[in-house]
Amino acid sequence: MSTPVAPTGEQWTIRSGDLEVVVVEVGGGLRSFTSAGRDVLWGFGQEEECHGGRGQLLMPWPNRITDGQYERDGQSQQLALTEPARHNAIHGLVRWSPWTLLDRGDDRLTVGYRLHPQQGWSWTLELTVTYELDGQGLTVRPHARNIGTGDAPFGFGVHPYLTAGEQRVDELEMRLPAASSMKVDPERLLPLGMQEVDGGPHDWREGRVVGDAQLDTAFTDLAADGDGRWRVHLHHPAGGRTTTLWADAAVYPWLQVFTGDALPEPLRRSSGVAVEPMTCPPDAFRSGQDLIVLAPGEEFEGLWGISAS
Repeated sequence: MSTPVAPTGEQWTIRSGDLEVVVVEVGGGLRSFTSAGRDVLWGFGQEEECHGGRGQLLMPWPNRITDGQYERDGQSQQLALTEPARHNAIHGLVRWSPWTLLDRGDDRLTVGYRLHPQQGWSWTLELTVTYELDGQGLTVRPHARNIGTGDAPFGFGVHPYLTAGEQRVDELEMRLPAASSMKVDPERLLPLGMQEVDGGPHDWREGRVVGDAQLDTAFTDLAADGDGRWRVHLHHPAGGRTTTLWADAAVYPWLQVFTGDALPEPLRRSSGVAVEPMTCPPDAFRSGQDLIVLAPGEEFEGLWGISAS
């Protein structure tokens, strides 16, 4: 009798010292990341389906597209409505597709996927993602190349939930270096404009306890450190642990933060804050804001990563 296949397909593990990462075949994303056996990401079990977008790769666009509709090269495109309750297309076209293991070592692996034309999408992209562990933590290198004939719109995002050992997200202290946030329609979570965060509920630049704050919010105007990377820190005072996500500020001018309020019980706000670096804001296929356009043969690449202390 054959062994049952895990809901997320093959499970690929890399290790460095006391760090361990598991990447899955379905979606090519992160299922788990641990340091000395302690969770750095709030992931999911090998026998579970991915829920809440945990660790998923969001290509060729992150977040939402209004009604799944956009115009490109004078043609109307209609994507499948993958968030039917809000009548939106959400989080791209690759997060439920099987990815291929292209290269693997003890502390490094690369997965790949070829995205072909389909409903609402007319281009061909060669996609790869490399995950690598070292003494500093996890570094992720997504790469896209247009192998078709037309100019392809493109955005990248990723959906990890960071944890520092909390039981509830309310316990965490969060610090993120954003000077502006996006206002959204509360029913469909679609863009309504921008606002400065100065002194308001979306100002996390000095760091404070999450408490009862409810976030499913896009931030921008992200201040980089001296190495050109912005960082978001989640600290658990009771346990003394900190988890940090960083991203190349020149590539990722946007960040989505989600405190899990829309998840069903018992997952709602139980653990993990989604910290999602993005190359563009919600609805970029319609607005064009910070949208990458890949000409035939052109490539995209941008580093981000996670560390724990």
